Formats: sequence, structure tokens, C-alpha cells
Amino acid sequence: MKTPEQTDPDAPRSTRTALLAAGIHLFGKKGYIGTSTREIAHRANTNIGSIAYHFGSKEGLHQACGAEISRRIREGIGTPEASAPSSPEAARTRLETTIRAFVMFLNGSRHADDVVSFMVQELGTKGPAFEIIYETLIEPKHREICQLWSTASGQPADSESVKLAVFAFLGQSLYFRIGREAVNRRMGWDGSTPENAAMIANILITNLRKILNEEPNE
Repeated sequence: MKTPEQTDPDAPRSTRTALLAAGIHLFGKKGYIGTSTREIAHRANTNIGSIAYHFGSKEGLHQACGAEISRRIREGIGTPEASAPSSPEAARTRLETTIRAFVMFLNGSRHADDVVSFMVQELGTKGPAFEIIYETLIEPKHREICQLWSTASGQPADSESVKLAVFAFLGQSLYFRIGREAVNRRMGWDGSTPENAAMIANILITNLRKILNEEPNE
């Protein structure tokens, strides 16, 4: 069976791209088990056999969708960097830049809808696609942000308090996207716009600065 990495590089890109888009949308909406290859092929405007040709199987497509989700998010918020700035001020600046990029990616438009739906499904099932996303995105990006938080606050990067603080901030950003309809209704906003996302980012960054200012910087 082909893996996502063994896909024929000379195969037509348009069909493969359409299958990935269809898979991400349907897996995110209905889950892996609830999605049929017939539905995927229909949405991609191709035949069922193209799934086997490009990805080996439904499972292979699902894993390739996980890799594509990871790629899209890295493209939107930045690839994890191994080294952190040496000064607290530079670390804070990069933290704020990262949080703003994350908020804008999730909340600046509806382009992230399928990405978020797929992520929510995978976080609940912990299947092979989740493992790909965790290994290539969640763990390295969380580790990077923890190191930035550590440099900015003086707290150990591997401490439970820092890890949970980072998850808390990422979770707040994600909530504004998952709870978008409630937020828009309460705020009187008409859908997702870059301007609304910027307001959300400003609030989170203000809170971040308050928290870091309270942390002992040793």
C-alpha cells in the first residue's frame, strides 16, 4: 500500500489536490469512519479509483490529509524554530508575533474552516492522521513556544506551569474560532474579518503581557 510519501510525483497534481481538499472537508465534517470513498471522489469530481492511484487507499488519503493540514498551519503561523532569542524582550516580541499569526490564521477568514474541523475530529480520535499532525506540528510548535515563554518569563520551559500556560493561550485562540457563531452574535459582528481577528489578537497579547509581567524573570 502506498504511503503519502510514496505518491507518484509525476501524477497530475490537479486530481491529487482535489482529493486532498475533498478529504479534508469530508473527514472534518463526518469523521474517518463516516466518510466514504464514493463521497470523496464525487466531491473531487473524479472516480473512486483515483484515490487508490494517488494515495493507495482511503487510509492513505486520510494520512495525506493530516500531512496537508500540518503544512497549511505551518505556512500560516510559521515553521517551528529550534532556537529561541537570547533576550526576554526579543522572546516576548516573537511570542506576540506567533500568537497574532495563529489568531489571524484561525479567525481572519473562513478559509480555515475545513482545517479546524479536521483538527477537532482528529484530536478526538487520535488516529494515524493525528499522529502526523502531532509529530510535525503540535509538539514542535508547542515546544518552541514554551522555550519563548521560558526566555520571556525566566520559568523552566519543561515545567508544567509553562506547558499549561502555552496550551491555555493556544486554546483561547482556538475557542474564538470554534465558538465563532456565539462570539459574532454577542459582539454584533457579521462574520470573520481581518479586523475582528486583529481585535481578538490585541486582547490576547494584552493578557500575555500582563501575565509575563507578573512572572519572576530570573
